[in-house]
Amino acid sequence: MRYDLHVHTHYSACSVLKPKIILKLAKKAGLGGIAVADHNTVRGGLEVKKANKDRDFEVIPSIEVSTDRGHVLGLYVSKEIKSRDFFAVSDKIRKQGGIVILAHPFRLFPHLRAKVKGINLKRYLDAVECNNARTSSFSNKSAIKLADRFSLAKTGGSDSHFSFEIGRSVTVFDGSLRDAIRKRKTRAEGGSVIGLVGSTLSFFKKHVF
Repeated sequence: MRYDLHVHTHYSACSVLKPKIILKLAKKAGLGGIAVADHNTVRGGLEVKKANKDRDFEVIPSIEVSTDRGHVLGLYVSKEIKSRDFFAVSDKIRKQGGIVILAHPFRLFPHLRAKVKGINLKRYLDAVECNNARTSSFSNKSAIKLADRFSLAKTGGSDSHFSFEIGRSVTVFDGSLRDAIRKRKTRAEGGSVIGLVGSTLSFFKKHVF
């Protein structure tokens, strides 16, 4: 299976994607599923899941929480998470039966970079996003090293804000995603620095033009 585990809708201030078109774009990209993770809200994920009528395509309602120690993806989450404390967010995601992933931990921009030095990440995470299509290859390689250091699963996600970005980075696995992450049987593939340009374009398209 090939899933894009980091997709934004217009519920994220930096994105222009409408929920109803995301399903069409994801299937066109040849994906078997997506995790819709908007900034600090589950609204987009729930809306896309409700619109999905294809039993062979999985929509995972998710969230990307801006914690005090970096961005955290919570997969299989349907309730809003108000806390911004890294440890509390991890706990709240797991209490919902969710999967905890550290997103783009070595992103170029300081406010998007993880601050997790000295923390036993194995206790609070299930995986590390090791291939983010809006992140440089150098930063993604550093994420791989972090995942290996703490024996965590590796995931890939496009961090898409535009239609052409969906599926540019994916998580590849066999069977169920939950089992694959638990057994660390996932692969993160794809990614492109061109996505860095996309992040700038999305901001100007939404707030300037």
